[in-house]
Amino acid sequence: MLTINELKFDEKGLIPAVVVDAATKKVLTVAYMNRESLEISMKEGTTCFWSRSRQCLWRKGETSGNKQHIVSIVADCDRDALTVSVYKDGPACHTGADSCFNDPVYINDAEGEFSLDALMKVIEGRKLEKKEGSYTTYLFEKGIDKILKKVGEESTEVIIAGKADDKAETIYEIADLVYHVMVLMIEMGISLDDIRAELASRHVIDHKVKQEKMTK
Repeated sequence: MLTINELKFDEKGLIPAVVVDAATKKVLTVAYMNRESLEISMKEGTTCFWSRSRQCLWRKGETSGNKQHIVSIVADCDRDALTVSVYKDGPACHTGADSCFNDPVYINDAEGEFSLDALMKVIEGRKLEKKEGSYTTYLFEKGIDKILKKVGEESTEVIIAGKADDKAETIYEIADLVYHVMVLMIEMGISLDDIRAELASRHVIDHKVKQEKMTK
């Protein structure tokens, strides 16, 4: 475990901090820390930066309420940059966006990266645009009962495949189940962030329970 004294701050006493969502691994923002703000961040467990424009300490969320709860702070090999993994209470960007990084400069379609967030947008589009011949649109048109029926059917298929100890088939059926659950989520207005927040809250609770057991 490194100490602050082993880090390399620049001539202005600053070190860049790349803030990453602990749940999605998405880059949220790039800010700067000085020794004092880093010490505050480690002591309080929430991000505190040095504002270069205002020339003062800046606790993320002190006015907006969108605090960032630190999971870990890791230095790079040269020890002159940090990645800060966090669980966030709200948007990371001052514009209200989830991340500060939203404007593509270049995209290589041949190397397109799959994500659950992108899939959710496609599914949502099928509900809004009612694309003819789309199975997803068909599910939305049939309504909640049909969607729930498919979730139940796919859950059963996962159980059957798992019981048969067939890994490949279980993966296939889990993928089907995840897709239909995501259709249900869109139908009910549930976002991936809602699920991430719920899982994150359980992670914290589980961590506390483990600590309590260790102290008994």
